[in-house]
Amino acid sequence: MLYHLLYALHDEVTVFNVFRYITFRTICASLTALLIGFTLGPWVIHKLSEKQIGQYIRKVGPKRHQDKAGTPTMGGVLIILSIMISTLLWVDLRNFYVWVVLMVTAGYFAIGFADDYLKQIKKRNKGLAARDKFLLQVLLAGLAGYLLYRYPLFNTRVTIPFLKTLSPDLGPGYILFAILVIAGTSNAVNLTDGLDGLAIGPVIIASATYMLFAYVAGHIKIAEYLQINHVPGCGELTIICGAMAGAGLGFLWFNAYPAQVFMGDVGSLPLGAVLGAVAVVTKQEILMMIVGGVFLIEAVSVILQVGYFKLTGGQRIFLMSPLHHHFELKGWPEPKVIVRFWIVAIILALVAVSTLKLR
Repeated sequence: MLYHLLYALHDEVTVFNVFRYITFRTICASLTALLIGFTLGPWVIHKLSEKQIGQYIRKVGPKRHQDKAGTPTMGGVLIILSIMISTLLWVDLRNFYVWVVLMVTAGYFAIGFADDYLKQIKKRNKGLAARDKFLLQVLLAGLAGYLLYRYPLFNTRVTIPFLKTLSPDLGPGYILFAILVIAGTSNAVNLTDGLDGLAIGPVIIASATYMLFAYVAGHIKIAEYLQINHVPGCGELTIICGAMAGAGLGFLWFNAYPAQVFMGDVGSLPLGAVLGAVAVVTKQEILMMIVGGVFLIEAVSVILQVGYFKLTGGQRIFLMSPLHHHFELKGWPEPKVIVRFWIVAIILALVAVSTLKLR
């Protein structure tokens, strides 16, 4: 909104011409989201505590986690609110891709909110039925994939990292591919959210990385130079990624060990979905496996653990899954697990960025 209001005055007030630059508006969106998080954080935590919306801790987990019982949860409301407000303030609202990503954000937020509401307010420990929850995620991701498929300026080619000359066109099959990326990333982030700051750290790193990808994919000259798929108009997603990074930093202030608040499904599900949606639009879908490598490893550890447990009649690969619990049970202090996972996330992000120059 501010973009439309202020840039319209650039003929009369020359300084407002700066609002035409995506880089400037991205910085503004990041700082706005950060400021909202800092300002509303204490109030949100107080309200969650007042309504006794506290985290339930499973007894099968590491024993020291029992100390976290009752910590306010559903703090993801603060993150998504910060992202949505700052995005609407600074983005070009005429952009098609912006509305697709915001639709995904709002939809997955609603799914996460319903799940947390049933668990925290209605005291139904399992929340939404797993089948219903997954079906809603698939339907929403499918709608996003369909809208992109039908949009004339969007192509259905897939970028293969390290092999830029190979870019297969999936045609209508791209809708299924979009579902896999969006819903898969959403659930992977959700599984990672198990320790103080563990999920939000890699989310910030991934947001900053896709902030770069969105900018270069939307810039025709840079895209041609780097030999990557040019997506006209996707540069505006740089602002959403910047808002997500800023909102993440604002939340991390309160979520850092020892956490004052947890994000809950209302935060982890939409954050992962937004990353997946941006990856799809920017044509860097497969790179999400590298950028979000921490999320992928966590998800795979659960799949392997469950599969091996069923096949062997009760044996386990890891002491506990997701993987971060395995290291906790091996004796690593929680802050060490968190920071080391962040370090891995940074390394993987740098590897992903390097692919922009590799042929």
